[in-house]
Amino acid sequence: MAVILILMALTLLIVGAWRGMSVLVLAPLLAMLAAALSGTPVLAGYTQIFMQAAGGFVVAFFPLFLLGAVFGKVMEASGAAARLATAIATALGPRNAILSVVAACAVLTYGGVSLFVVAFAVWPLARALFAKTELPARLIPATIALGAFTFTMTALPGTPSIQNAIPMATFGTTAFAAPGLGLVAGAVMLVLGIAWLQARVRRMSDNAPPLAVDPMRDDPLPLWVALVPILSVGGVTLTMGSLILPAIDTTYLADPLYGESELSRVKGLWSVITALAVALALALLLNRPPEVMKTVNAGAEQALLPLFNTASLVGFGAVIASLPGFEMLRMGLEGLSGGDVLVSAALSSGALAGITGSASGGMSIALDVLGPSLMVQAATQGVDPAVLHRVVAVATGGLDTLPHNGAVITLLGICGMTHRQAYGDIFVVAVLIPTLACAVIIGLALAFGAF
Repeated sequence: MAVILILMALTLLIVGAWRGMSVLVLAPLLAMLAAALSGTPVLAGYTQIFMQAAGGFVVAFFPLFLLGAVFGKVMEASGAAARLATAIATALGPRNAILSVVAACAVLTYGGVSLFVVAFAVWPLARALFAKTELPARLIPATIALGAFTFTMTALPGTPSIQNAIPMATFGTTAFAAPGLGLVAGAVMLVLGIAWLQARVRRMSDNAPPLAVDPMRDDPLPLWVALVPILSVGGVTLTMGSLILPAIDTTYLADPLYGESELSRVKGLWSVITALAVALALALLLNRPPEVMKTVNAGAEQALLPLFNTASLVGFGAVIASLPGFEMLRMGLEGLSGGDVLVSAALSSGALAGITGSASGGMSIALDVLGPSLMVQAATQGVDPAVLHRVVAVATGGLDTLPHNGAVITLLGICGMTHRQAYGDIFVVAVLIPTLACAVIIGLALAFGAF
């Protein structure tokens, strides 16, 4: 019965999100309902668990959301994002519309632009390309999701995404953890995702009239100006983590004032924050948008909704994780893992990502609760923490994209479509295929270790 209560709360969360209810309202209501039905203190659950978890997430990752959103807004307002997208579409040709949209999303997200901003920036290009080539418009959300929500979010080494940043503190790793496994997972997601969408094109027809928008317009903005800030993100992240931070004295981190920490726990996060700050500075220097203050303010405001949506889902997940039924669910998943730390980490973090509807939210809770024990198991079984980092990241990037996921809701709103019209293909490219990719890299890690 305790497990059924958790599944009921999750089902109601999905149904409510499907019908368009804000998770800012829905998540705490359902968390408290689940607590009440489980016989645990409701008010204590809200103030001491839900709010503590939600607030902790905001405190830890506010800089990444803020910098990513402001950087993305500057890239959008200056025309740099559209310039990159049209350059990619021009290079690949209009016949490769699906690949063009996926590539445009991938370049922008891997370059540090918030996936929410990418969805807004690429949607006009995708709509025009799909109309020009008479592709089914219902596939646009899944195409954007494949490029923005999958391999660049969790798999590719060096990505500045929040999902790649969270494991660094727990495992003492960097954004480039297990690069070989990351590239394999990314290739599985990209190849199978493109294959699925192409197969769907052959089975679907869309009689929507073509739009009188030509994405292949001449743009006076030089391509290098749009490209330099994007390229800087990976370079600065690697340089900070490998050269600069290890070379400076950070013994002061052991002081209680700084949380009695050490460089290995903050190196990855500091590297990504610095990289996004440098990218933002370059974007402003090379191609200032018309109204800088207005653009920066708008970007900062745009950071708040995804941040608090995710934090609310983190709070929901934390309350669920505190209920008696969750321990039963966790033990059941532990039994399925056969004692292997990689399988156990993937199942636990993936399940929490599904419950919260958030890769970053599920990962935060899983690592807060299970991180120390996972590290002990990894040491016992001779598993490289870098492999654990990559497996957890990829695992949470699958079930997170259920219907109540904030990015899914935002994307469908941008595209003017409902879950009924477009979610099925999103489910395949952003849930099923990433889950398969996770299974593939676990198998490779068990066979060959880290690479």
